[in-house]
Amino acid sequence: MPEQRDRWAELTSGQAGEDYARRFAQLADAGHDVHGEAAFCTTLLEPGARVLDAGCGTGRIAIRLTELGHHCTGVDIDSSMLAVARREAPTQEWYLADLARLDSLGLEPEFDLVLAAGNVIPLLAPGTESTVVRQLASALRPGGLLVTGMGLDAAHLPLPEPPLTLAGFDHWCTQAGLALRQRYATWHGDPYEDGCGYAVSVHSRPAA
Repeated sequence: MPEQRDRWAELTSGQAGEDYARRFAQLADAGHDVHGEAAFCTTLLEPGARVLDAGCGTGRIAIRLTELGHHCTGVDIDSSMLAVARREAPTQEWYLADLARLDSLGLEPEFDLVLAAGNVIPLLAPGTESTVVRQLASALRPGGLLVTGMGLDAAHLPLPEPPLTLAGFDHWCTQAGLALRQRYATWHGDPYEDGCGYAVSVHSRPAA
């Protein structure tokens, strides 16, 4: 049976890199804050932390976190997105890989924070979500944090309907040995309430 493609590839055919980068450049030129995710993560990190940007896309967040003094590694399955990241920051670590097979990269584990922003989890290949969460959790050091951002309704997703629920995602995290620490409605820290269309979640791996 052919391997099922991720939802992102179904939407973009793996050709979205330049358009995606152009859209955020236009937002920045118009005065919009395009670094909310990086600013949020920085509040959770000690200086010089190790960060894995899982589903890093064009590298926007990882590059900003590096500018802020952290050590960032980016992984993405879309070569067109990674081509932009490698052009913008050629000395950073960028890996082309399926997050469901993250362990095949042989990365040094014990990251302080693993980030999956930009609807990474909802746009995975159907049926791989729990495997990906387990892989991301395994990359964390004891006490490390998994930070995710995802839409929960059609208004916050490039999909006609959400492919998962927040309760389902929390269940995968629990199965992977993670505990919910904080949840917000935006990257600016607005309080999360039931029914919000977007969730920023911070799960932690138990300390040794």
